[in-house]
Amino acid sequence: MKITVVGAGAVGATTADNIVRKELAEEVILLDIKEGFSEGKAQDISQSAALLGFDTRIQGVTNDYSKTAGSTVAVITSGIPRKPGMTREELIGTNANIVKNVAENLLKYSPDIILVIVSNPMDTMTYLALKSTGIPKNRIIGMGGTLDSARFRYQLSLKLSASPADLNAIVIGGHGDTTMIPLIKHATWNSIPVTNFLTKEQQDEIVSATMVGGATLTKLIGTSAWYAPGASSAAVVESIVRDEKKLFTASVYLEGEFDQNDISLGVPIIIGKNGVERILPIELDAEEKAAFESSANAVRTMNNILTETGVI
Repeated sequence: MKITVVGAGAVGATTADNIVRKELAEEVILLDIKEGFSEGKAQDISQSAALLGFDTRIQGVTNDYSKTAGSTVAVITSGIPRKPGMTREELIGTNANIVKNVAENLLKYSPDIILVIVSNPMDTMTYLALKSTGIPKNRIIGMGGTLDSARFRYQLSLKLSASPADLNAIVIGGHGDTTMIPLIKHATWNSIPVTNFLTKEQQDEIVSATMVGGATLTKLIGTSAWYAPGASSAAVVESIVRDEKKLFTASVYLEGEFDQNDISLGVPIIIGKNGVERILPIELDAEEKAAFESSANAVRTMNNILTETGVI
């Protein structure tokens, strides 16, 4: 089995590193447009094999998509990262053409490939990948909700002094500071509602901290985060290649689910060997439904830029 990661920057390289450590494939291709960059990253990762005990081969290539032929899954991290003060919306113009070109080149050599989209603005890039390639919707997955949910569990663990592994909590809606919806009323601590242990003020603090999780890190380190995004991307890939049927929140194309159409948005899904195996319905209260509708409207506004600029 072969897995491709496009973009050898911090997120892409960390994704590839997680994939080889987990030995999810016999071969990983790390591709970038910068001469020698992916080759160097791949060699660096390879040199850890003797210490970490993995046998997966990783090859870095410069813009040669023929090397990706026969890939089962590709993770697309290409594009410029978000800088301090920059919104995901501002990334559309630059990243849309990059993602479209990458997706088309991957499909040229691997027509049955499943695409995991990481590039921002993630929901809009997921929608673009679907519309520009025309491949079945189950084979296009936007990673964002997986990362947001992990950040949600982290914030809950701080307040509860609990292990994140004991917490179940999901974030739906758009992958953005103002569009994501941490569903704290649905979150549990080993099946017990977390609301049993938290005041309303604490709940609000957790939700707020989760929503600005990405922006907080961007402000602290001067660019987008990479450890958690890389781990999140690898987790999605693992559920595909090992057919784990795990429940994630991810951005997928909706056709009536959650009362939405013609949009890619974060919802609970089951991920297996076919990509998106199922979209899971969940009962939302009036406040959550209104928030989801508002999130969808905001994402549609970004999607409209794709049409206005002639990208799709």
